[in-house]
Amino acid sequence: MSKKHKLKTVLSTLAIAMGALSFNALAENPTVKVVSIVEHPALDRARDGVKDALAESGLKADENLNWEFQSAQGNTATATQIARKFVGDEPNVIVAIGTPSAQAVVAATKDVPTIFLAVTDPVVAQLVPSWDASGTNVTGVSDALELEKQIELLKKIAPNAKNVGMVYNPSEANSAVVVKELKEIFPKHGLTLVEAAAPKTSDVYSAAQSLVGKVDVIYTNTDNNVVSAYESLVKVGNEADIPLIAADTDSVKRGAIAAIGVNYYDLGLQAGKIAGRIIKGEAPGTIPSQKSEKVELFINKTAAKEQGVTLPDALLKEATEIIE
Repeated sequence: MSKKHKLKTVLSTLAIAMGALSFNALAENPTVKVVSIVEHPALDRARDGVKDALAESGLKADENLNWEFQSAQGNTATATQIARKFVGDEPNVIVAIGTPSAQAVVAATKDVPTIFLAVTDPVVAQLVPSWDASGTNVTGVSDALELEKQIELLKKIAPNAKNVGMVYNPSEANSAVVVKELKEIFPKHGLTLVEAAAPKTSDVYSAAQSLVGKVDVIYTNTDNNVVSAYESLVKVGNEADIPLIAADTDSVKRGAIAAIGVNYYDLGLQAGKIAGRIIKGEAPGTIPSQKSEKVELFINKTAAKEQGVTLPDALLKEATEIIE
């Protein structure tokens, strides 16, 4: 073998070895970027679930996992900036929490594996073409709830209610789809929906005030603007004796009377497990979008007293958790 051929063989072997090293480094130290449209208890728990699920699979932040989290602080323009930055970093996976953040990431890349989280309807939000495996770079976990169960809860707490107020952000797909469905379902139950728009978090209090004297009860879905400023809604509900019913169980701890909702930490665990599968080599487009099959009933007895409601004993017996 000539010296030239020997040198070529050594260089080829070295290149292969270096390639193997870099692949192993990537496999051992993958990068997961997480963006949330805003920080509030439900979305924070979802984020923590992702992190813990990855840790359970052996990928721990600051050890063998490059983990970065950023919040858009409720600003869609900021969400777009974060999405573009994250895509440019070429991570193994981006987890986008909340519909606006997920829409920003999906608009920014067709290549980087993306997991949406806490999105009510990913099809309406145009994140995936259907609930089946998308064939794209996108999959995820929805926080969609069965609205009939929400109405049953409303009837148990406010059996004489006719007009139901809803404060929401019309620009958030999560909320727009729920409003549309409630308008179709409510008349079957003798109920009328009264809308109050809150495009910004700072609008929540005035929107809630606009419902006083017009509604018998206020229902809130998982609208991020509203959940971020839930104390403003509670102030109005307590002062006007309007029962507050939520779709987010964390809002019960903050002053809603009750909620049937998903456990956002569990949703995060689901998303984290999907992230682990993608890091191991599965294509996101082969993984169907998921929902949580588990719902919980939280009740706040103090809030019920503040808002002039006597809770039925049967409902209290159904509760997963009761806040005194």
